[in-house]
Amino acid sequence: MKKKVGVITIGQSPRIDVTGEMKDVLGENIEIVEAGALDGLSKDEIAQFLPEEGDIVLVSRLRDGSSVKFGERYILPRLQECLTRLESEGAEVIAFICTGKFPATFKSSKILLYPYTILHAVVPKLTPRSRIGVINPDLDQIKQCLETWGKDVETVAAVAGSPYGDFQEVLDAAQALKVKDVDVIVMDCIGYTIEMKQAVQEITGKPVILARTLLAGVIREMLD
Repeated sequence: MKKKVGVITIGQSPRIDVTGEMKDVLGENIEIVEAGALDGLSKDEIAQFLPEEGDIVLVSRLRDGSSVKFGERYILPRLQECLTRLESEGAEVIAFICTGKFPATFKSSKILLYPYTILHAVVPKLTPRSRIGVINPDLDQIKQCLETWGKDVETVAAVAGSPYGDFQEVLDAAQALKVKDVDVIVMDCIGYTIEMKQAVQEITGKPVILARTLLAGVIREMLD
C-alpha cells in the first residue's frame, strides 16, 4: 500500500508544476494528496489579500498558471483548514510547499515539514565563508530575505526573478549573482524548477540548492 504525503500550497491546488518533479524523487510508493490556501477563491477575492506595509509578502501560483502576491496574515486560518482536511484524507506526513516562515501555531497530530526550516538548517553548513546568494520571486521580498537569511549567515546577496513569469527573469537573476562573492546559491521559492536550477548553475558556476527536491528527499528518507 502506498504511503500518503499531504502537501499544502499557499496558492491553489493542484500544483502540478511542483509535484511532478517531487514525485520523481519520492518514487512510486508514495502518494501525494494536495490542498491549497486559496482553493475556491476567485481572483477578485484574492485581490483583497494585497500585502500592506509590514506584511510578510508571499508569491504563489493559481490553478490557471498565473501568479499572485499577497500578505501572509490573510491565509493563516485557511492553512489550518488545509491541514485538517489532509489529516482526514490519511496523510502520514504533511509538507508545506512554500519556503516562507510560518508561525508555529498550527495544530496537527502529524509530522509537519517546512522547507524554510530545512533550508535554514542545511544551507549555512554548506558555505565555509558564510556567504550565500538568494533568488526570490519578487522585489518586495528582498528586504525580508535579507533579514531572515542574515540571521544564519554573514553575507547575503539577494536578487529577484519570478519562477512564474518569463524564464529570462531567472537568467537575469543568475547573471546578477554571477559577479557576487558567494559560496552557494539558494532558489528561495518552491516554484523554481530543476531546469531553472541547472541554468543558474551553468551561468554562475556555483552550487545551487533547490527547495522542492530538497524537501522531497527528506520526505522519501522518512517514509521509504
